[in-house]
Amino acid sequence: MNMTHYMGLLAANQPWNLLIFMAVPVICAEILAISEIAILFTRKINGALKMLNKVTGVFAGFYFTGIFIYLMKTAYIPLTVNGEWKGWIDVVAVTFYMLGIIPFLGMALLDLGLIYRNKTDEEKLKIHAILVSIFLVVAHIAMIFGMIDPSLGSNNAGGHEMMNM
Repeated sequence: MNMTHYMGLLAANQPWNLLIFMAVPVICAEILAISEIAILFTRKINGALKMLNKVTGVFAGFYFTGIFIYLMKTAYIPLTVNGEWKGWIDVVAVTFYMLGIIPFLGMALLDLGLIYRNKTDEEKLKIHAILVSIFLVVAHIAMIFGMIDPSLGSNNAGGHEMMNM
């Protein structure tokens, strides 16, 4: 079956690419989402849960920044310059994965007090929750489009092999 570059990246170098590019960011997002919900319900902006949320947000922001820089240099720019995209589905999958930098880095900067310094704790909690939500949306769009046969969205007639069931 024809794969997007997103799925090709995750399938290559097993299990390392899957762990590096999928498992670590998704586990961070899950920790952030679950702890964020608990913090929003309890309104406990101090304590172990908030610390876990903050440490995870900072770690995820810097970790994903490293992934973003690496993939920009080794994949996104070369695919664009060399015209090697497998159609619009491929572009959507990889682009939405890369867009995860915005909410993850935003959370890290917020948690480090580098942005929105003048906001109240409740306003910062709201912004943090919005950033977590944005990451979940872009990551899921990347995953969904990443699993589609990219030839369905291109003029390329190849890639329509039947899967053995």
